[in-house]
Amino acid sequence: MKTIDARGLACPAPVLLVKEAIEKEHPAVLQILVDNGAAKQNICRFLESQQFEVSAMQQGNEFQVMGTRKTGAGDASCAVEEIPGEVKKILVLAATDRMGTGDDELGRKLMVNFIKTLKEMGKEFWRLVLVNNGVKLTVSGSPVLEILQEYERSGLQILVCGTCLEHFQLLDKKQVGQTTNMLDIVTAMQVADKVIPLT
Repeated sequence: MKTIDARGLACPAPVLLVKEAIEKEHPAVLQILVDNGAAKQNICRFLESQQFEVSAMQQGNEFQVMGTRKTGAGDASCAVEEIPGEVKKILVLAATDRMGTGDDELGRKLMVNFIKTLKEMGKEFWRLVLVNNGVKLTVSGSPVLEILQEYERSGLQILVCGTCLEHFQLLDKKQVGQTTNMLDIVTAMQVADKVIPLT
């Protein structure tokens, strides 16, 4: 069994350590120690993407994540899945819960309209990544929560920065999207044909 002590490490270091261990050592069983909920969620999701059975246990403020490679599973690729055919992949990166500067009330209304209108991209709207204040769009009371939930039900992948959720103490209040880390975000940006940033 391979043990990784990632306590005290900020995103995306815990996931990067797990990724490196899988690629270099090909362990059948992994035990990872972390000290925050976002790291636990990120590692669980990453291990599942790499064909591991995953369980997690909390002891005080710390978490122990166990991953056991599924029988018959080879080494999975860490790449983000591709869309078949010639469909362009557009990633929208929102680092704010409002559009523009000047009038915050107007900025919030514009963001609601923007999020509603993203569906007009059709199949090209491939990923929505929310960081910094953008993560506030995923919690109860968000004026776009129902819209984001509908996007997710229709197959859009919404990535929500775990470090940002922790910073704003919103990790347990997130209602939509996958808690993610900077490795996933950078990988998705690499694969995208176009990135539209909102800061």
